[in-house]
Amino acid sequence: EFCIFPLFIFSFYRKSLSRSSVRSRMSLRSPKVYSSLQKGAVIWDPKPLQVKKIFEALKKGLNEYLEAHQAELDYLSGRHKDTKRNSRLAFYYDLDKQIRSVERYIRKLEFHISKVEELYEAYCIQCRLRDGAANMKHAFSLSPSTKASRESLVELYKNFQGCTEDMCFIEGALEVHLGEFHLKMKGLVGFARLCPGDQYEVFVRLGRQKWRLKGKIETDDSQTWDEEEKIFIPNLHEKFEIKVTELRGLATILVGVVTCDSINFYTTKPQAIIVDITELGTIKLQLEVLW
Repeated sequence: EFCIFPLFIFSFYRKSLSRSSVRSRMSLRSPKVYSSLQKGAVIWDPKPLQVKKIFEALKKGLNEYLEAHQAELDYLSGRHKDTKRNSRLAFYYDLDKQIRSVERYIRKLEFHISKVEELYEAYCIQCRLRDGAANMKHAFSLSPSTKASRESLVELYKNFQGCTEDMCFIEGALEVHLGEFHLKMKGLVGFARLCPGDQYEVFVRLGRQKWRLKGKIETDDSQTWDEEEKIFIPNLHEKFEIKVTELRGLATILVGVVTCDSINFYTTKPQAIIVDITELGTIKLQLEVLW
């Protein structure tokens, strides 16, 4: 008698899960292979809170781009009306071409935003179903053991695993829509700690992506680096790890290792990032990030 009502709920839950199966409703594959989608690199531990933070930052950044291009379109449209009356025909057509180009880009942005929202909505559905399966598993485990309850526990476990797999699948698909981070090396800031002739190595890691560059302090206190720019593909689960070492002949001395979250990089304007490499902040690393 105890199992009649839960089994009815479970039957409804199983139908809901079938209707909401992510991979049966939409194709999320992309020709680009990102870290979460690589074979053997699937993260079977969804992180809904982290995904929510990235989604909100991503949507805010995309809307900033949309507003900026909408403002540009309004400006060009105003000039277009004046030019039609007062300017040469060739200039008028050139302006018309710019307007059509901005309109196409706005449509792409709107589609991008709708796709991200669609993915996140599907993610939230799977998250709620997964939580429901976990709660029901707990309830059945507390009930007297019967054949029906044991069968229900087996099915609930399968559905829990299915929701987990779908959530990880959506996380990988959402990662494809995060864009690119263009990092530019601006140099080390160290006041008296940096002396002419000093050589340093900076190692930046984001998941499996790595950037290793070497620099030297010149006699005029300027800095030369063997590489100045690098593109990173954003990752939902990983933070930037930055390691700085000082090169002294054949020896290397660790200056410091820090991590940096990318949550604030999703914006239209280049971000100047100054990271304390040492605990006291006597040496800092300055980067510029453009999303």
